[in-house]
Amino acid sequence: MPEWMMGLPAGWITGVPGLSRAQQLKLAGNGVVWQQAAEAYRYLLGVLRDAAA
Repeated sequence: MPEWMMGLPAGWITGVPGLSRAQQLKLAGNGVVWQQAAEAYRYLLGVLRDAAA
């Protein structure tokens, strides 16, 4: 289940009828992992804050 790596509910990708395993993994790979984006945003805000000081 690729959903758990992305923080999505079980079946969000794997529960779609008619998708092969390869298609499921492709969909998961093309998704945005919001946790990673949030961490990058926090990091960049810190860099900007330090540069402004």
